[in-house]
Amino acid sequence: MFAADVTFTCLTALACAYAAYASFTRARFITDTAGRLGLAESLRIPFGILLGLAGAGLLAGLAVPVLGIAAASGLVVYFVIALAAHLRARDFQLAWTLGYLSLAVAALATGVAYHGPLG
Repeated sequence: MFAADVTFTCLTALACAYAAYASFTRARFITDTAGRLGLAESLRIPFGILLGLAGAGLLAGLAVPVLGIAAASGLVVYFVIALAAHLRARDFQLAWTLGYLSLAVAALATGVAYHGPLG
């Protein structure tokens, strides 16, 4: 279980780092998606900061498990809300959102299975 926890934690943190980088650098797929969802351009930086902090929290959770579980829980909530925003806007290009949500759920599930619900 330790190997699965570390693997999913690191993969999810890496994915968050990539998403944060894409948000900060105005990657085309980020701006296109925000346009389809009707999101203001001013939200790009706060979303990038949230994703970057969540990735850092996941990595910190390798040393302090409660931080990793909190970060993974926050990511699950973040991506469920993102999924709802896509569905509300009738945007069915969900591959990225579902991929990130799956990673967050896997990181949370393996963290809870290995460390317990309270870390």
